[in-house]
Amino acid sequence: MSNSSVRLQSSTLPDKPGVYQYYDKEGKLLYVGKANNLKKRVSSYFNKQQDNGRTRLLVKKIHTIKHIVVATETDALLLENNLIKKYQPRYNVMLKDDKTYPWICIKNERFPRVFSTRRMIKDGSEYFGPYTSMKTVHTLLDLINSLYPLRNCNYDLSEKNIANEKYKICLEYHLGNCLGACEGLQSESDYTNSIDAIRQLLKGNLKASLDHFKKEMKLFSTDLQFEKAQRIKEKIDVLENYQAKSTIVNPKINNVDVFSIVSDEDYAYVNYLQISFGAIIRSHTLELRKKLDENDHDILQLAIIELRQRFQSECKEIYVPFDLYAGENINVHVPKAGEKKKILDLSERNAKYFRMERFKQVKITDPNRHENRIMAQMKNDLRLNKEPRHIECFDNSNIHGTNPVAACVVFKNGKPQKKEYRKFNIKTVEGPDDYASMEEVVYRRYKRMLNEKQPLPQLIIIDGGKGQLSSSLKSLEKLDLRGKIAIIGIAKRLEEIFYPDDPIPLYLDKRSETLRIIQQLRNEAHRFGISFHRNKRSKEALNTSLETIPGIGEKTVIELLKHFKSLKRIKKAGFDDLAEVIGSNRARKVVTHFQQIP
Repeated sequence: MSNSSVRLQSSTLPDKPGVYQYYDKEGKLLYVGKANNLKKRVSSYFNKQQDNGRTRLLVKKIHTIKHIVVATETDALLLENNLIKKYQPRYNVMLKDDKTYPWICIKNERFPRVFSTRRMIKDGSEYFGPYTSMKTVHTLLDLINSLYPLRNCNYDLSEKNIANEKYKICLEYHLGNCLGACEGLQSESDYTNSIDAIRQLLKGNLKASLDHFKKEMKLFSTDLQFEKAQRIKEKIDVLENYQAKSTIVNPKINNVDVFSIVSDEDYAYVNYLQISFGAIIRSHTLELRKKLDENDHDILQLAIIELRQRFQSECKEIYVPFDLYAGENINVHVPKAGEKKKILDLSERNAKYFRMERFKQVKITDPNRHENRIMAQMKNDLRLNKEPRHIECFDNSNIHGTNPVAACVVFKNGKPQKKEYRKFNIKTVEGPDDYASMEEVVYRRYKRMLNEKQPLPQLIIIDGGKGQLSSSLKSLEKLDLRGKIAIIGIAKRLEEIFYPDDPIPLYLDKRSETLRIIQQLRNEAHRFGISFHRNKRSKEALNTSLETIPGIGEKTVIELLKHFKSLKRIKKAGFDDLAEVIGSNRARKVVTHFQQIP
């Protein structure tokens, strides 16, 4: 179908909220999206030039447009989420409907059991979770078992069976882990009170259990039953210790979902915290792979629906980093200060840590993906037209104008290529003139690369501020390369990034990977230049001392240094030792020379 036909389809869509679906000519679903206004949103794909390459490719493949009109924006959000999970369209953010998370079940039975499970059975039982870690489940079950003795057998404890004495108490009763409900030694009401307390504990409300145990401890103390009071005191300590580990904010902050997002060119990471009575009762980070040029607003909106569905959250209040629509009857807050902002910051920190861990894993398991992400990030951060796969960095080195040298280091795909490093003796500049030296070196480097038809870099970095950058630009202009290679300067004091013809420097985030690579390039150029400069000075000092001896040439100097390793050892060497290396005639000249020097 022609592009005009697809445009015609989009122009006839209704001005209503709903979900649109793009199909290719084989009838395969390519993309699912939501919109407050279907006609306006879908038409935007065809009425303007798309900046993102993947979006342009998607538009080319669209053959058929289908849509579903819904009543509200909330319905559109939910429907989009469900369709993406069901069909996993190629150009949508990847959502996985993971049904293997563990739950804690309170079984629908007389004298209910409490246990972990990965299967939800619709028999009236209550399920709490899902939890993202079995460690969390075990911690909670251990806490419950230490506070409330419950049965773990699967007997049918009906009134009739208990009255008929069908079952006998087991070892768990004698160990104190069960109170013998199977023989009628524990009343149903007492057991139900324990289940009610467990239900509150799983919801994150520890206050009810603490108040109950404190009241019990006081009664036992008043009746002088100190052993029982001590056992209750131990349970209070367990609860308070658990509460101290989990409480991070004001306990008045209750039933709140917190969401934050951190993203890069290809992936987004959404962290979800659920807060109950000031405690984090759930934390989960979702990794979402971008397929088009999705922004953080749209991704977070989609992720909120997904996470709330997945974890069956019914919280009516959410904290987010920016304003968005999350559904009907949900209060959205964008905290700016105070405890609420601290919770949001904590969520963002969790997302960043998760992202960092994924980067470390990917660097080991998939180095190509790691390189691609770094290059895309640098292109974006430095506002470049191309990814800087090949970067060269220049630095000058001299002491008061003596022995002026320069260094050029080469990085490819963010990694140093030491075999391609180059060092330069400054030939045309007299005295300490960094600007002129930089102009000379840059010209010589790229003049040679052009002559030898070597591939040019995508980015040049000059160690220095505006002056060195301007000097380098002169050389690029002479070679007709200005505008063909991106060039920046970095000033060390404030890590300012300077651009040609732009008086305002760029300041990168101090923790950004882009700045880290630039600093690595700059430091490597400085190290390489300083090393070359020191070697040159040392060689010059040696040559000055030895080559000034009448009758001693360069070849003899090399033989002496090769054998004795240093000038100091040559001075200390005796006539016989020297004669063995360079012959008695030249050895006499060396010994005589050093004897004359005080």
